[in-house]
Parts: sequence; C-alpha cells; structure tokens
Amino acid sequence: MVLPDIKKNFADWYQEVIYQAELADQAPVRGCFVIRPYGYAIWELIRAELDRRIKETGHQNAAFPLLIPESFLKREAEHVEGFAPEVAVVTYAGGKKLEEPLVIRPTSETIVYYMFAKWIKSWRDLPLKINQWANIVRWEMRPRAFLRTTEFFWQEGHTAHETKEESEAEAELMWKEYINLAYYFLGIPVIAGLKTEQEKFPGAEKTYTFEAIMPDGKAVQMGTSHIISQSFAKAFNMQYQDREGNLRYPYLTSWGTTTRLIGAVIMVHGDQKGLILPPKVAPIQLVIIPIFKKGIDNKPLLEVVETIAAQLKQQNIRVYIDTDKHKTPGAKFYWWELKGVPLRLELSARDLEKGEIVIVDRVTLEKKLIQLAQVEQEVISLLAMVQQCLFMRAQKKLESLWYKKEKLTNFGRALREKGGLYQTGWCKNPECENKLKEYQGSIRCLLDTHEFEQCFNCDKKSVVDVLVAKSY
Repeated sequence: MVLPDIKKNFADWYQEVIYQAELADQAPVRGCFVIRPYGYAIWELIRAELDRRIKETGHQNAAFPLLIPESFLKREAEHVEGFAPEVAVVTYAGGKKLEEPLVIRPTSETIVYYMFAKWIKSWRDLPLKINQWANIVRWEMRPRAFLRTTEFFWQEGHTAHETKEESEAEAELMWKEYINLAYYFLGIPVIAGLKTEQEKFPGAEKTYTFEAIMPDGKAVQMGTSHIISQSFAKAFNMQYQDREGNLRYPYLTSWGTTTRLIGAVIMVHGDQKGLILPPKVAPIQLVIIPIFKKGIDNKPLLEVVETIAAQLKQQNIRVYIDTDKHKTPGAKFYWWELKGVPLRLELSARDLEKGEIVIVDRVTLEKKLIQLAQVEQEVISLLAMVQQCLFMRAQKKLESLWYKKEKLTNFGRALREKGGLYQTGWCKNPECENKLKEYQGSIRCLLDTHEFEQCFNCDKKSVVDVLVAKSY
C-alpha cells in the first residue's frame, strides 16, 4: 500500500505509517491505542536510556496506585482546575456505588505527595528523589496515536528538597537531561525554555519545556520539568523538622516525558517511504537479506550471513536476518524501508564468490559494494553517520521553519495557514498572549534573548522574546 503524500497530507501520512509499519493499532475504546511489539520496542529503548540517566542522577524508581481519592485532587485548587476536563472518575465498583469517587490518575502529584508527607519527618529524609514508570489517563477529545491519546505511558519524577535553590537546580538538571536525550539519542533538535503563566503546569511555580517543530510547522511538547515549590507541600501538610528544630515545608519538583517521544521521532525523521529510525532507538539496526537463488544450494550463503550476524551482535548491534522465502528481495527492501531500519546488507551467491556484499543506509538509499572483511567496520561507521545525519537534517529543517517577525499582523495569517516557528517580542500581558488563539497559535516558550523592542500585539515595550507556533 502506498503512503499518502507526506508533503501534501502530512497528517494522513503520519497515521498510515504508524499502522503500516505496525507501530500501533486502534483499541475499542475511543482515544486508546494498542502499541504493537515494534512500537513498544522503540519505547523500551528510550525508556532504558532515560531510566539509566534518571538513576545516575540519584533517583530511585517506585510505583504508586492508579486510583486516587477524588478529594486528593481537590486539595490544590489550581491543580484540580487545570485537570478537571481531562479526568476520568470511577463511581461504581464491587457491585455498589463508592462512598468517595476515585480518579484514574491524570498525573500522580497528589498521591505521591500524600506518601511524601508520611515519609518526610526530618531534614535527614531529604532530598527525596522518586521516579515512576506508569500509564496515565487523560480524556482526550482529539486523539492521535502517540501524540494525544486517552491512555499513554510515561515516566514522572517527584522530588522534595530542603531549599528552594536545591529544587530549582533539580528541575533544571532533569530538563537538561531531557534535552540531551532528544539531541543525542533521538536525533531531534529542540527549542527549550520556560512556559508562560497560562501554559505552565497547574499548581507549579515554573515550568520548563522542551519542544520539537514538526515538518508541517507544528510544535510537539516532548516533556516538561516543574518547580512545584511549596503549594502541594502545604496542601498535604508535608512538614519536617529542619536542622534548627523548626517545622518547615519542603520544596518540590516534578518532571516527565511520554510515549509522545515516539510520535516526534516518526514525524521529524520519516519520509515518503515510511519511518527512518535513528540507530540508537531502532529495534533492528541492521537487516541482512540473503538473495536466494533457485536450483542451487544456498546453505553456504546462509552460513556466511549467520557468521556476519554473530560478529555484529558481539558488537551489540541489533541484527535481523530476513530468510522469508515467500517474498521477493524487492518486497523485503520495501518492507524494511517502511519500518525505518537504518542499514541493510544484501548478499547473493555472485557477491559471495567475489568476497563482496552490498550495504544500503536508510537515509540516502545508496547501494555501496564493500569487502566482506570490511563489514563490521563499515556498519559501525555507517550507524554513527546515520545518527548524525538525521540530527543535522532535522536541524536544517528547524532553521528553515524559524522566522523572526515583529508584529502578529505580519505573521498571523502565515501561522494559521502554514505553521512555522515565530520569534517575536511580548509585553507579558495575558491579553496579548490570548490574541494568538485567533490564529490557532500559542507561546511555546520564553527565550533568554531580547531582540524585539515592541510587543507582537500591542504598542507596549517588549519584556521578553518568545517563540510562537501551533501545536499538536
């Protein structure tokens, strides 16, 4: 099946490549999706890398309940107001109506901080650094696989600290870990900065974000890190005895990222043939396709292929041998290109006689003849090249979609019709921020720069540069 034109109908292309490459499928509940083995293998690789980083920065994994008393959510007014439209509530269980409804977690701050209040009694109990890998439910009105789904997988970190400075350093540390993951593991350049007051996490003092711009000019918020400060600590009476014997409230943070990272990888790197996976997140980094010939003994060919695979696996390269005799070589090429495998080796009996093998990378699709003795060295080199090439290509695309415009009247129509990322000035007035909604846009983050003298909407002086875009 031919994929929709990626340039003319990006949304349909995205949906079809997910289904055709067997990443996910629709579930019977609206807004829910089944992540198929190939898609889940991508998530496992991302999760393993991020889990390693989380543990290396001093955090421990734990697990908290899926069901949360509704009263917990109401303890922090801004928090409950922010999540109310997305919350799913259980009112009937065990054959009878529940005395208190239970919320299916849209996030776990409330249940985590309830437990923190039990665990933190002294300054010696701090800092407390916990991470959870879990599923979350937020009732989604416009579902899109991996990007916006009713149920999704994520990690959420929650920490408590003695001082505000420690909590701020923690939130920034994990935000920078996320950015590093995007750059060097996913091959995705991102924009990063603080969210506005309207866009920050409900109940947080500050929210740091990192976002990618898709080829259609829309932003994907890939993850956030929040300085919660003391609001939740006070709501849950989380007090401890400080070093002088006084009762204090700890300073809190939370931070998380989700399976949305998979959606960003698909969109940023894919092409008309399907997925292109950065080698670091590819479940199969190299597929070997032996070209069988009828009427001859193909056993020697297969033995060489298996030897090559064994050698590469010793180098921790994820290899798959496609020995399906019911498909033509061309059909196999099409299939593995669709699934975004970074490298392909092709070996025929004729090549074997010459001591050669064909290698093809998924980015250029150029065929290159190499000596069999050079396979290991060439594969390692090309995997590094593909990883770097994908990042550089994405960086150029981001730069091509980044515009600097002084006034909304100059870029509003283009924002609405074509998308793109617009750097401009802002007076910090929420009324000016709300004006962007008329063009389906929003402020994605604040910048450290101050290139613009005037607000994009009014005649007041600009306080800060911002980046404006439509979003998924």
